[in-house]
Amino acid sequence: MSKTESVKPAHFIRQIISKDLEAGKNGGRVATRFPPEPNGYLHVGHAKSICLNFSMGEEFGGTCNLRFDDTNPEKESQEYIEAIQRDVSWLGFQWNGEIRYASGYFDQLHDFAVELIKQGKAYVDESTPEEIRTMRGSLTEAGQDSPYRSRSVDDNLQQFERMRNGEFADGAAVLRAKIDMASPNINMRDPVLYRVRRAHHHQTGDKWCIYPMYDYTHCVSDALEEITHSLCTLEFEDHRPLYDWVLDQLDVPCHPQQIEFARLNLNYTITSKRKLKQLVDEQHVDGWDDPRMPTIAGLRRRGYTPASIRNFCEMIGVTKSEGVVDMSMLEFSIRDDLDKSAPRAMCVMQPLKVVIENWQQEEQPLSIAAHPKDESLGVREIFFGKELYIDRTDFEEEPPKGFKRLIPGGEVRLRGAYVIRCDEVIKNEQGEVVELRCSYDDQTLGKNPEGRKVKGVVHWVSAAKALPVEVRLYDRLFNHESPDAAKDGSSFLDHINPDSLTVVERAYAEPSLANARADQPYQFEREGYFVLDGVDSSEGKLVFNRTVTLRDAWAKTQK
Repeated sequence: MSKTESVKPAHFIRQIISKDLEAGKNGGRVATRFPPEPNGYLHVGHAKSICLNFSMGEEFGGTCNLRFDDTNPEKESQEYIEAIQRDVSWLGFQWNGEIRYASGYFDQLHDFAVELIKQGKAYVDESTPEEIRTMRGSLTEAGQDSPYRSRSVDDNLQQFERMRNGEFADGAAVLRAKIDMASPNINMRDPVLYRVRRAHHHQTGDKWCIYPMYDYTHCVSDALEEITHSLCTLEFEDHRPLYDWVLDQLDVPCHPQQIEFARLNLNYTITSKRKLKQLVDEQHVDGWDDPRMPTIAGLRRRGYTPASIRNFCEMIGVTKSEGVVDMSMLEFSIRDDLDKSAPRAMCVMQPLKVVIENWQQEEQPLSIAAHPKDESLGVREIFFGKELYIDRTDFEEEPPKGFKRLIPGGEVRLRGAYVIRCDEVIKNEQGEVVELRCSYDDQTLGKNPEGRKVKGVVHWVSAAKALPVEVRLYDRLFNHESPDAAKDGSSFLDHINPDSLTVVERAYAEPSLANARADQPYQFEREGYFVLDGVDSSEGKLVFNRTVTLRDAWAKTQK
């Protein structure tokens, strides 16, 4: 076992699989699967499931299938299928063999349903959906038998064939398992296995007008793929008896073990696919991959790395207890990763012009380390000249206590360059500071001035060589800790953070960023971590997205 593997948390699923292997269960095999429904983009909660399923396959020398549980064609699309494949691959995982679809088993699922009917364990019910709902009872009252429950096997076979042939209208008949209408587990009160639905399917076209239900499809698909450990979130715990019941009635290759774990609940976040789709459809965000969205596509576009998400999922662990993870843990994971790997650059968001009065030369090229702790990343070239930009927040005429940047008559070091002194402040007719006249100390390149100490260091760019860029400052999409569970009765839409996006249309970056790549995050010194998002179509400017600030300032802003 490697050093990395030896320090992994011994969570309960690892322990179960280890014990199964020690006991020779499943012939010493481990086979897992990741089974998303292609009805939306995957979010950070799915990332936990992806990492768990694929890592268990990898760690124990087994396999992990990617299978689309595509039993609801009206809400599914090829776009979602392709997006999910991209997300899994981007996170660094490779599925076993070809991509699988539950729809690929529709013929077998149909035949197994016929077998259940022949065993007297399934029947066609022509009650209305409302009647079926009422007959199922409640948590405190047993269900009532359907008037169709006593149909003969031959009658049920005939009626199911009529369903298959499209002789029933949508919703006019269903196939139900015959289990126990008095079961304390409502999922066992004759659950629906098939319903009539005329919908074009993205994989099977118009072959079927009946579609199997998820609970029936999922367990049979697992068995046909000879999955050993079917890992799912806690909301499926009450469905496990049904999972086992279906497989116990059928002649399938194996009987997988369903194991439930707590889903990822992240504060200041929505992870309901339905609500995420509402955000997209109502244009509260700019698509599924909007960098404010908790989708894997959104996180990728924002600049999160696969390593940061995988480390986050490992860090929060796998338990049986539901809880809420603080968003700051996710942000910590990306800061920790990018601090070690992101090249540095300087970008001025709120430019204030500085004129160096005693500079009489051409632009001077200077070399500065691309990363202060990683020499392998090399150096970058910046330019010092007569006109510069510093950030407006780095100058104060009347500085507050503890201010360590530029003030009238004061000195500050420009990162990687000289110490300058502010000699004159130029204002416009409104009394706003528009320019600083300064002088530089030519003896301070790479060393401190003699006889005095300069405390402040600020970032800057050459006005002549600066690269005009657009910068998008992203923040949390919601300003409520539990946006979809507020106790005042408000909607999650009421808690959209109005400051979740600030666009800086004209920032100035050092010229090295002209060669920026979309797959390479950068640290803009003193500003945060950023990633190239593309090029502005109107002006041809590079556009950078802020991934995360250098420090967690959210808690302070919410007080």
